Amino acid sequence: MDILVSGTSLAGDLLARTASTARVQQMVQLSLTPAFLLAAVGAFLNVMNQRLIWIVDRVHLLEKMDDADIRDGEVEELPVLRRRRRFAHSAVNLSTGAGLLICIVVSTTFVSAFVRPPLGTLVALVWIAVMVLVFGALLSFLFETQLATKSSRDTRLLSRKLAERENDADTR
Repeated sequence: MDILVSGTSLAGDLLARTASTARVQQMVQLSLTPAFLLAAVGAFLNVMNQRLIWIVDRVHLLEKMDDADIRDGEVEELPVLRRRRRFAHSAVNLSTGAGLLICIVVSTTFVSAFVRPPLGTLVALVWIAVMVLVFGALLSFLFETQLATKSSRDTRLLSRKLAERENDADTR
């Protein structure tokens, strides 16, 4: 409690460092770049969530048809849809992680101007982690869309191959 009251208190020191409007403006400007990326990640998450919802609903429908022994050519697409679901889920998870880390970058960038220990290295490392997560999310999206754009015939052929692999793995 004495540290807050004394002349060289932590709060007083922080207030003195943030008293410069120009410095605060500079830190807000530096925080804008990651904030724009956060908006882009949010838009990407919206797209991926919509795709994931559609895929999950389709998988559930086809699984119900399969459980009811309703033989339809569409049921053959289940292995590819399951793989698409994994890629879409990975893209959502990686994007969410990137969004959370971007929030850390923004707050750390802002705070770093007003604390004594330099935090530039931490900001740089977190930013690198953000870029790795964004790269992984976009790569997962690429794989999911490649599977989504295959023709029905190609999808069924790939599904048969995937089902054979799963059966081989289960028998081992």
